[in-house]
Amino acid sequence: MPMDAAQALLVITNLPDEASAQLLAARLVEGRLAACVSILAPCRSVYRWQGRLEGAQEIPLLIKSTPQGYPALEAAIRADHPYELPEIIAVPIAHALPEYLNWVVTETRAEAPPKDP
Repeated sequence: MPMDAAQALLVITNLPDEASAQLLAARLVEGRLAACVSILAPCRSVYRWQGRLEGAQEIPLLIKSTPQGYPALEAAIRADHPYELPEIIAVPIAHALPEYLNWVVTETRAEAPPKDP
């Protein structure tokens, strides 16, 4: 059954290093909280924290999930994230390939997807 694109989310967070990014990505996919996590190249973030201008190299993660799974996904990110205040931004997907969206929903279900005979 095709799904509406609004039923999928792109969740963005940044980690301080490759090791923590890999660990979080694996936990989210293994736990079926994300269908896929893309680990991007390091970037430089500039921000104000506790009244001071700061800068840090970070590893962005693009997490594909669903609104239904978002509360558990957010809780898992917060639990495993090394930052005191992690960036967690969820963006509704307005348009996407329907088959890809179906795959996201299937891969984030609590039960294992049915296998082909």
